[in-house]
Amino acid sequence: MKEVLEQYNPWWFDTYDFSAIQRPKYLDKIIEDIDRKNVIIITGIRRVGKTTLIKQTITELLKKVPAKKVFYASLDNFEFENHTIKDIIETYREMKKIPIDDKAYLFLDEVTYKKNFQQEIKNLYDMTNLKIIISSSSASVLKDKKAFLTGRTKTIEVMPLDFQEFLQFRKIKVKKYDYALMKTYFDDYLKNGGMPEYVLEPDIDYLKELVESIVYKDIIAYHNIKDKTIVFNLLKLLSERVGKRLTYNKLANILKISVDSVRRYLSYFEDTYLVYMIGKHGSLNERMAAPRKVYFSDTGIRNVLAGFKDTGSLFENIVFLRIKDKNPMYYMKDSVELDFVFGRNIIECKYTDDKNKKQDDLLDELSSMYNVKIIGFKEFVMDKYHLAR
Repeated sequence: MKEVLEQYNPWWFDTYDFSAIQRPKYLDKIIEDIDRKNVIIITGIRRVGKTTLIKQTITELLKKVPAKKVFYASLDNFEFENHTIKDIIETYREMKKIPIDDKAYLFLDEVTYKKNFQQEIKNLYDMTNLKIIISSSSASVLKDKKAFLTGRTKTIEVMPLDFQEFLQFRKIKVKKYDYALMKTYFDDYLKNGGMPEYVLEPDIDYLKELVESIVYKDIIAYHNIKDKTIVFNLLKLLSERVGKRLTYNKLANILKISVDSVRRYLSYFEDTYLVYMIGKHGSLNERMAAPRKVYFSDTGIRNVLAGFKDTGSLFENIVFLRIKDKNPMYYMKDSVELDFVFGRNIIECKYTDDKNKKQDDLLDELSSMYNVKIIGFKEFVMDKYHLAR
């Protein structure tokens, strides 16, 4: 184990400067909390850049902290299979002669590979002076059923690149009011999505392999699912229905499986950050009975599954990702649907200038009760309504 830990921590032996494009909206959040007691949880879909953020944080940390006080390990390494987190940390302390009361910074990547990780992290939190930063590609890290970490964490979900980051990674500079050129790049963004490595080096096989890796490794193998085809077919069905209302019953009938199986597989897709589901605005009974709508965490992944088509739905998906943290729902009245409602805001996405009289009438009706916002391409790129704030 000691040899593996030395490989994971090269700054113990030499100067270290991890070079990669920075994403300040995430890195700054980590840095500002780095000396607080809480456990930082970095989560998000595979290959979205969590490990890169950790390495960038370590680079910043080493400017003010002795190298031996900074520890990193990825817990999906086979060498750690028969060792607890406690074993690994005790080995680190022994190697670097770190007293138990000394402050040190602990970075544990893919922490959910360890059984009972919540309790182990709690014990470290309660009984040591360690600053703990953990990461996971599974939302199960947030499902602390025994509340071991409740009140002790700050969660940072890393998303695929937004449009401005996409331009930054592609080294593209364009004035916001140059709408024709901006629209061309935005169409590229709708098509390619925001997975960092793919944006830097587009290769469709990369996204295909990523989807297969998540589905096979994190869903089929992890949950011991026997019928692999059904899982892929369900994911493809969802990719064809972005922004559309769907029911568990209809999906079950199409795939000829039980409603419980559909519900379970959808939860696995959500746990691995492949998709997000939203419900209907209304009373609890209405929300429980109504169909749900699906959005993908990345439009590039969606397009690998369904092909690049229906730009209106893709644009709606992008708007959803911008407002996801506001817990939006869709609005429905007399069979007329509006895309999103949150707080006192109603949003209708219009990537093209298509008119819908019934929607326009409903928007007029609601304008006295809600802040009605019609979001097109220009409104989105100009951030006219400050959607991300």
